[in-house]
Amino acid sequence: MKIEGTQELRAERERVYQSLTDPEVLQRCIPGLERLEETAENTYTAKLKTGVGAVKGDFQSTVRLEDMRPPEHYRIVVDGKGGPGFVKGSGDFDLEDCPAGTLIKYRGDIQVGGPIAGVGQRMILGAAKMMASQFFSALEAEARTEPGDSPPKHGFIRNVIRKF
Repeated sequence: MKIEGTQELRAERERVYQSLTDPEVLQRCIPGLERLEETAENTYTAKLKTGVGAVKGDFQSTVRLEDMRPPEHYRIVVDGKGGPGFVKGSGDFDLEDCPAGTLIKYRGDIQVGGPIAGVGQRMILGAAKMMASQFFSALEAEARTEPGDSPPKHGFIRNVIRKF
């Protein structure tokens, strides 16, 4: 299945790109991400707790960043397995300057299998869009934070979601 969209962030493109490729920032921004550890240059292992509908669980994943052209483009490749099934996918992020700050154009392909595939493509896409919205809101807050300042708080609901 395919996912694509655009998102405007009120932050400079260089800061947005830096945030998108910083493992500590990503760990704070990605809903359900419990751990992100670098295993090689631009390669990470991740533990994600998430689900769609009644199908929930943990995923162990490998994440690679490729085709990096700061501050305008990179590709992410994910391969994850867990109790709810498997997820494989890749996505491209293109960043452009815009009057508000940065315009991110994203597009990707996702393959799912196992119990999670049984909930249906519409539910999976709906959950993916909701997670993308939460992610970009948190990313904007991170990119607007001045270097040396404490990381932003991402709100009560976001923190509650992280715990479950």
